[in-house]
Amino acid sequence: MGARKRGVASITQSPREGKELSNSLPELQISSTTAFAIFAVVNLLAATSAPIQDCDEVFNYWEPTHYLNHGFGFETWEYSPEYAIRSWLYIVIHALPGKLGSFFLSTRRSEFFLIRGVLGCVCACCETCLFSAISRSISPRVAMNFLIIMATASGMFHASVAFLPSSFAMYTTMMGTAAFMDTEGGLKTNKGIMWFGLGATVGWPFAAALVMPFLLQEFVFVKMTGNISEMAHRIFDGGERTMIIVPFQIAVDTFFYHKLLFVPWNIVAYNVFSDSSGGPDIFGTEPWHFYIRNLLLNFNAWFLLALCAGPILLVPLVTQQHSILRAPLWRTMIYITPFYMWLAIFSAQAHKEERFMYPAYPLLCFNAAIAMHVVLFYLGRTNRVFHSVKIPAKVKLLIAIGGVLLAVMASLSRTMATVSAYGAPLEIYKPLQSLESSDTEGTVCLGKEWYRFPSSYFLPKKMRAGFIKSAFDGLLPGQFSETTTEFGLYPTWRVPPGMNDRNVEDLGKHVGIAQCSYLVDSHFDGSEPSILEPNYILDTKTWDEMRCQNFLDASKTHPLSRIFWIPDLNIIPAQYRRKWGRYCLLRRKSSTS
Repeated sequence: MGARKRGVASITQSPREGKELSNSLPELQISSTTAFAIFAVVNLLAATSAPIQDCDEVFNYWEPTHYLNHGFGFETWEYSPEYAIRSWLYIVIHALPGKLGSFFLSTRRSEFFLIRGVLGCVCACCETCLFSAISRSISPRVAMNFLIIMATASGMFHASVAFLPSSFAMYTTMMGTAAFMDTEGGLKTNKGIMWFGLGATVGWPFAAALVMPFLLQEFVFVKMTGNISEMAHRIFDGGERTMIIVPFQIAVDTFFYHKLLFVPWNIVAYNVFSDSSGGPDIFGTEPWHFYIRNLLLNFNAWFLLALCAGPILLVPLVTQQHSILRAPLWRTMIYITPFYMWLAIFSAQAHKEERFMYPAYPLLCFNAAIAMHVVLFYLGRTNRVFHSVKIPAKVKLLIAIGGVLLAVMASLSRTMATVSAYGAPLEIYKPLQSLESSDTEGTVCLGKEWYRFPSSYFLPKKMRAGFIKSAFDGLLPGQFSETTTEFGLYPTWRVPPGMNDRNVEDLGKHVGIAQCSYLVDSHFDGSEPSILEPNYILDTKTWDEMRCQNFLDASKTHPLSRIFWIPDLNIIPAQYRRKWGRYCLLRRKSSTS
C-alpha cells in the first residue's frame, strides 16, 4: 500500500510491538488500580506532612479560599481590581470541597488538610492515567520505572498537593500527555489539546507551551498519510473543547472583579510586557543554573537520567535494536522533548522560582524512566559493543538494583529531611484549636516569620493574624474587607488601600506589638537580635510559650545534613549533626496585657 493508505496504528506502533528483547531483569507489571493505590498513599502522606514551601501558596490561594468560605483572610495586590492577575475560578474550584467539609469537620485546620487530601487524590488519578498510557504505548517496564520515580521523588512529594496553579497545570500536563500517547483507536489530539488548554486557562497560561512538541505527532502523521482534513478536525475540536471553559472563567472573574476581563491575558501581560520598573524581576532574579541545582536537590539521579534521555535513546539506532520500546523511536523522541524545552525556556528567564518547574515534573520522571529502561536493557544484554559480557549476570543485577535503590533512598532521605526540618509551622498552632468553638478573640502576630504562616485555616474563628514590623521592607498582604453587602456577598471588587505592583512597603499593613495576644517567633543560638527583630522567645517577662518545635538552623548545619536526613545520634560526627533552633507560639502574659 502507498503511504497515503496507511492507518494510525501502522505509524504509531513499532513493527514488533510488545516483543522486547531478553533482559536479565524480571518482568514486573502491576494493574492501574494498584498504581493508583501507591500514588494515593504517597500523596496523602504529603497532604498531612509536607511543609508549605512558598508563601505565595498561602497568601495568593489558601487565604482567598478561606475568605470565600469563612469571611476573612489576607489579600495580596494581585487580587486588587487594579491589577487582577489572579483568577477567582481557580479559587472557587478549591473552595467547594472545603465548604462541603466545613459542615462535618470540627476545625478549619481539618478543612485545610481535607482540601490537600483532595488535591492528592486528583493528582493520583492523573498519575495513574499517565502510568497506564506509558504501559500501553511505550513499555510496561518504562511504566514501572515511571511509578518508582514519581512515587519516591522529593519534588513530586511537595508538588502533588501544592495549592498552586503550576500544580494544577502539572495535573493537566499528565492528562494531556496521556492523551497524546494513547493512540489505541486513533490519535487523541483533541483531548490532548483540551487538557493542556484547561491547564493554561484555569491554571497557569504559560503551561500552554508544553503542547507544542506533542503537535509534531500530528504533522508526522499527515506526512505519512496525507490526510490533512482529519488533522485539522482534531486540532479544531481540541481548541473548541478548550474554549468551553473560557466563558465560565470570564463570568466568574467578572462577578468578583465587577469588570469584564480575561485573567490569563493579564498574567501574560504582567510577566511578559511590563516595563523595566515593574514585572516579576523586581521580586528577585537567579542565575541560569538555578533550576539545574534545584532539580538535582529534588530529583537527584533521576534528573541526570532525564537530561541524558535523548542521547541514550539514540543508542538503539547504533546497535540496531529497534524494538526496545513499543512505540516507534520518532514518537518517543517527541515525548521526551517537552521537558528539555521547558527547562530551556525557564532557565533563560531572569526571575526563577521552584514552582515554575512543577508542570514539567512528570515529564522529567518520564524522561528518566525512558533512560533508565535503555540503560537496564543494555546492562542486561551480552553485547560486546559495551563489553558487558565480561560482567557476570549476578553482578550486573546487583549493579542495576543497587543503583535504583540508591536513587530511591536518596529521594526518600531528601523528603524526610525537609519534613523533619521545616514542619514546625504546621504544628505549633495546635494549642489554638481548643479555642475553635469558644468566643476567645485576639490577634496572632507574625514578625520575621510572616512568610511561613500556614494560613488562617490554623486560627480559631474569632482570631485574626496580623503583621508586626520586621526587617522585611517589601509589600505585605492586606486584609480582605469583611463588610458584607446584599445577599451576603463579599466586596472583592473594591480597590484595597495601600496596594502596588512595585513591591513598595505600605506601613498601614502593620499592627502594633501592643495589639498582639499571641506571637509566632523563631530563635537560633548565636542569632543577633535587633530593634526590629528582638528575641521575643527569650522575653519571658512578657511571653509564655504555648508550643515550641525544633526548626533547622540552616546557617550552622552542614550542607549534606541540610540536603539529606541525618539521624540525631551520638555516633554521627559532630560536624554532620543537624543544628536546631526553636519555632514557637507565644502567649502574652496576663499581667502585662
